[in-house]
Amino acid sequence: MDFKKIYNNIMSKYSIYFILLIMMIISTFLNRNFLTFSNFSNISSQLTVTTILACGATMLIISGMIDLSCGSVLALAGVLSVASYKASESMIVAILVAIIIGVFCNLINAIMITKFRVPPFIATLAMLTMARGAALKYTNGQNIYQIGKYTTLGQGNLPGGIPISVVFLLLFVLITWYILTHKKLGRALYAIGGNEEAAIAAGINVNKSKILVFIINGIFVGFAGVLFMSRNNVGLPNGAIGYELQALTSAVIGGTSFSGGIGTAQGTLGGAFIVGFLDNIMTLIGVDSYIQQIIRGAIIAIAVIYDLHSKNKTAKK
Repeated sequence: MDFKKIYNNIMSKYSIYFILLIMMIISTFLNRNFLTFSNFSNISSQLTVTTILACGATMLIISGMIDLSCGSVLALAGVLSVASYKASESMIVAILVAIIIGVFCNLINAIMITKFRVPPFIATLAMLTMARGAALKYTNGQNIYQIGKYTTLGQGNLPGGIPISVVFLLLFVLITWYILTHKKLGRALYAIGGNEEAAIAAGINVNKSKILVFIINGIFVGFAGVLFMSRNNVGLPNGAIGYELQALTSAVIGGTSFSGGIGTAQGTLGGAFIVGFLDNIMTLIGVDSYIQQIIRGAIIAIAVIYDLHSKNKTAKK
């Protein structure tokens, strides 16, 4: 029996959960308030928006693409959603508006990438600027206040004190898992990210798959915009700056490879909680906010270096 092979197989599948467990143990020793229901509830609700964005990012990265525009599109979808709610007093209308805006912006990304062959990095970078500008233009750079019951989804709790937003977090992770493991699109995304030419030779409609995954990402981003504005109790055209980086961080730490073809929904969820636990314990023990940024950046670098090292090691074998 090859114990080394068994060990490597276990670590490749479950290392993220071992890291989470170790972090929880260490954090509990550092601060006794860490291992409480209220603290876990707070961490989970804070992670909701970035985890939903990370789920969309995971599917895109698996297929060999990237979305740098999700924070700006979230802001545009969110402020238009808030404005729609104030005009109609209908949460359904507000959510539909946010999703439509998210899908529209992501369709533009998809068309630039598939039709005009613009690299995903450039296409979504352009959308980042356009969407943020549109959000600021619509609101004249002003926040939208007095949003009433719009806050229910982001601030409300179910019986037992479970945040409503956490239910949506789990729902979107489950949807991502189902797409990646049980749908034809999921298999296509892994194939495209692994080797696009081979995917084409296998009869996969690459452009259609890319457009579909951007549409799904648009739905995720639009709904995340609703939760973000709801949680903050205000329409923020300048909100969610840097959230695209937080989403990418969660995905990469969770095992999604920038090389494409590798990644899971549950891994991304684990990555999101690693980031959340780290931020939470650094805050609890009083680490300077600027130092926290340095640590987050270092973690991204380490995760990418580890990913590249693992890829090279596999290639040599």
